[in-house]
Amino acid sequence: QPQPVESGGGLVQAGGSLRLSCTVLDFNTLGWFRQSPGKEREFLAAMNWRGDIRPVADSVQGRFKISRSSTKTTVYLQMNDLKPEDTALYYCATSLRFLQRGQPLGLRDYTSWGQGTQVTVSS
Repeated sequence: QPQPVESGGGLVQAGGSLRLSCTVLDFNTLGWFRQSPGKEREFLAAMNWRGDIRPVADSVQGRFKISRSSTKTTVYLQMNDLKPEDTALYYCATSLRFLQRGQPLGLRDYTSWGQGTQVTVSS
């Protein structure tokens, strides 16, 4: 299972936007997660290979959006109206399992993880 590679993190002011990229050759399901110090890793959004199932966590619904390039080798996480509490290390990960509508995968279903990209939101 190829390891995904994240990019696009950085420092942004509150209210700003960032677009993270995850480059990977192939996947059945790809997810975006984040983790800040002292907190558990948090699911943000996922996408199946066909791109027709794209669940987004309630905590970021309306601000974060997952999409994919036309070449299908890059999956994006568009983050708008960023808040200081969005500060975290952001990861993408892939799973060999197939995402079903209404049946989210568990954290352990994702078996190939990127190194992460840091997002810092200043107030």
